[in-house]
Amino acid sequence: MPLSTPLTALLGIEHPVISAPMAGVAGGALAGAVSQAGGLGLIGGGYIDDAWIEREWSAAGNARVGIGFITWRLDGAPAALDAALAHRPAAVMLSFGDPAPYIPRIHAAGALAICQVQTVEAARQAADAGADLIVAQGADAGGHGASRGTFALVPAAVDAVAPVPVIAAGGVGDGRGLAAALAMGAAGVLVGSRFYASVEAQARDGAKARAAAASGDHTVQSGVFDRVRGFDWPAPFRLRTLRNRFTDRWHGREAGMDGSLDAIRADYGRAVDAGDLDEAAVVVGEAADLIRDVPPAGDLVRQMVAEAEAALRSGTQFIV
Repeated sequence: MPLSTPLTALLGIEHPVISAPMAGVAGGALAGAVSQAGGLGLIGGGYIDDAWIEREWSAAGNARVGIGFITWRLDGAPAALDAALAHRPAAVMLSFGDPAPYIPRIHAAGALAICQVQTVEAARQAADAGADLIVAQGADAGGHGASRGTFALVPAAVDAVAPVPVIAAGGVGDGRGLAAALAMGAAGVLVGSRFYASVEAQARDGAKARAAAASGDHTVQSGVFDRVRGFDWPAPFRLRTLRNRFTDRWHGREAGMDGSLDAIRADYGRAVDAGDLDEAAVVVGEAADLIRDVPPAGDLVRQMVAEAEAALRSGTQFIV
């Protein structure tokens, strides 16, 4: 059965699956592959390297893709939005900040505005600001997030902002997650960690292998990597990664980094350059248990949809 939802209707896509705009990982090849498979791929605008964005848009080829920005970073570089809109994206996703100043510009360029939120109140604010689609992101997610769990947040957001469609994010790693999201009233899913471990993602091969070998039990939400990288993330957002030697050393003891932060940053930079993943971050979430291989992203889209269709069919057997 086709999984036609308000998300597929609004975007004109075949499947209700969006790939997350993971900073430094979701480039044009990944976004293009997801879009070519019938979903929507988002390039990660992240920390706003304009040259990177231009290069990755070219790498998406003829695929119809979108882009995602960290909103509080965009506040300091608003011209980046105009540069992105010049490419006529299908959608622009705004996360971690006030989207209201940017939504009129997005609409004027003919793109849809997707707003990612972590609370019900923020969902209402995004809807009032004119968001076309709202991503309700649970703390299960890899990367930055807040504290609410996906399973309760998604239906609460659906109820709060109807008829604006809600997309579920956080812990979705296979078709069962997509089926569950649809059952909770969501119009589709935004998927990050599972696409992190795909052929086209720009993560290191070793990081993809670690994601495929890990469990969600091995993740931690922490501020240590932001501190060592010099990113001044606002509260309440923290970064979920796999635990490693660096988080074991500093998580919960962040204040102890300050006395020798320059040296710690230099050591960390060398670890990143060397691909030392006992020190460098592997940014995946609690869906790690559902990652066991590193296939092409298009295969992941098709597999997820097929699994969701099967799960929804089998679920009706228990309704009496």
